[in-house]
Amino acid sequence: MKDTKTVIITTLNAAWTEPNSIFDLFLESFKIGNQTETLLKHVVAVALDQKAYSRCVEVHLHCYALTTEGLDFSGEAHFMSEDYLKMMWRRIDFLATVLKLGYNFVFTDADVMWLRNPFQRFYPDGDFQIACDYYWYNSTGLNNLPNGGFNYVKSNNRTIQFYKFWYTGKDYFPGKHDQDVLNKIKFDPFIKKIGLEMRFLDTAYFSGFCQPSKDLDLVITMHANCCIGLENKIHDIKMVIDDWKNYMANSFGEERNSSSRTWTVPRICG
Repeated sequence: MKDTKTVIITTLNAAWTEPNSIFDLFLESFKIGNQTETLLKHVVAVALDQKAYSRCVEVHLHCYALTTEGLDFSGEAHFMSEDYLKMMWRRIDFLATVLKLGYNFVFTDADVMWLRNPFQRFYPDGDFQIACDYYWYNSTGLNNLPNGGFNYVKSNNRTIQFYKFWYTGKDYFPGKHDQDVLNKIKFDPFIKKIGLEMRFLDTAYFSGFCQPSKDLDLVITMHANCCIGLENKIHDIKMVIDDWKNYMANSFGEERNSSSRTWTVPRICG
């Protein structure tokens, strides 16, 4: 985005880019969301393997190949498997590079459905703003449980130092993924020392299967978190799409009622 030098980034592997899989649903959410389709031109899909890159260029404008020598991320990376951990830390390393290049970014997992434009809901004073699995009603409270699958980060010396610190956590906490490490380092005195302003995003707006928003009048994004297994995610994300279409169809008509403003998910993921 020329006015803010901000880019929207997602990461993909071959399993998530198969036809009718996660990536197709991700793109569809922008197209059916409320004032979100124009944001697609700012989305860079970072492909972690050649299959994902080939599929990406067929269906999306901006694709970037981030292959890693000696590693194959094309298959489904099961939660907490060795490949899963390597993929998560490769992502943190790449995002640190984006910050060093001077770009602000919104990072979004591809299993996050974009239903409204999030930029009006971000805090003006937060360097690092992150969605939560569970939000405890205070945007600055460190006891909130963040989810690394959606965050808004401004490029400055504080965030560059923070991402470097975060990435080194993989060595201090071996066998932990980036989210577990974040939950440990968010209390570290180093965060206060560098002056990083960390804000946690309310699940009423930035929702997920862990703690679903109760009101579709408010929801901005919906994340298939707290859900293990690709097929389970796909099943429930399709229900999210259907819920949203039903909500939009009834939003301004006489049929609009409380049932059309709530989710039917999580179902299998629950």
